[in-house]
Amino acid sequence: MAPVTLSLDGKVAIVTGSGRENGIGAATALNLARNGARVAINYVSDASAARAAKVAANIEAQAGGARVLVVQADVSTAEGAAKLVAETLAGFNTDKIDILSSPPLNNAGSAPSMGTLLLDLTPTEVERAFALNTFGTLYATQAAARHMPAGGRIVNVGSVVSRIHNMPGVGLYGASKAAQEYLTAALAAELGPKQGITVNTVAPGPTRTDAESWFPDGELKEEVGRKLAIGARLGRASGEAEEVADAVLLVVSDAARWITGQYIAASGGITA
Repeated sequence: MAPVTLSLDGKVAIVTGSGRENGIGAATALNLARNGARVAINYVSDASAARAAKVAANIEAQAGGARVLVVQADVSTAEGAAKLVAETLAGFNTDKIDILSSPPLNNAGSAPSMGTLLLDLTPTEVERAFALNTFGTLYATQAAARHMPAGGRIVNVGSVVSRIHNMPGVGLYGASKAAQEYLTAALAAELGPKQGITVNTVAPGPTRTDAESWFPDGELKEEVGRKLAIGARLGRASGEAEEVADAVLLVVSDAARWITGQYIAASGGITA
């Protein structure tokens, strides 16, 4: 038997919400490209177009010979998810999607309601959180799985917040990520027996990205920070985007062919 590697040669990958240079999505896209995958970078708004182009240029510079595609689409809608998949297939002149890393939008999982208590949330905030973190996961999977061969990999980027229930100001975000986590298990049960596709959640803890600025300064932020730091097992409370991307790489590789329906915390032990 040949040794197991993390090579992704010949694979086609979509990383949703990967248009921010220092985000988890961008780090994941770079990691997959370095290991041989053709990667579709996804961003949502016109305002993010220049940043997404920089992500693609950085990947091309750091992963020599990498093939990268940039697609604007909002996977919080079924139409946007279908557009992302269709343009990826056409752009790479292929009929398959091997890997989907979905949201921050999966990896763009914006959290505009961070720091807001549940009783103070507006309907717009509630609907947006679930659209990004829950609906986006389902719609992206619906669109991509139809084109996945046996051995396809779906990784949903969750959050340790879904399993930590004593932190005010993150209730909506945690609930939407908990729903996403349930979808991971349900999709694994549906797609595994029929199509041989694995579906897992990689859940970051606090990670040094633009997302850190989404929680407004104040007493709630300090309280959440203290509670998260208590669980750290490796001497620091925040990880790097590249460390989460390494966990995603492992889960999409052949080495993880017997892992599905799982919640894997890339958090330095915070949920241990």
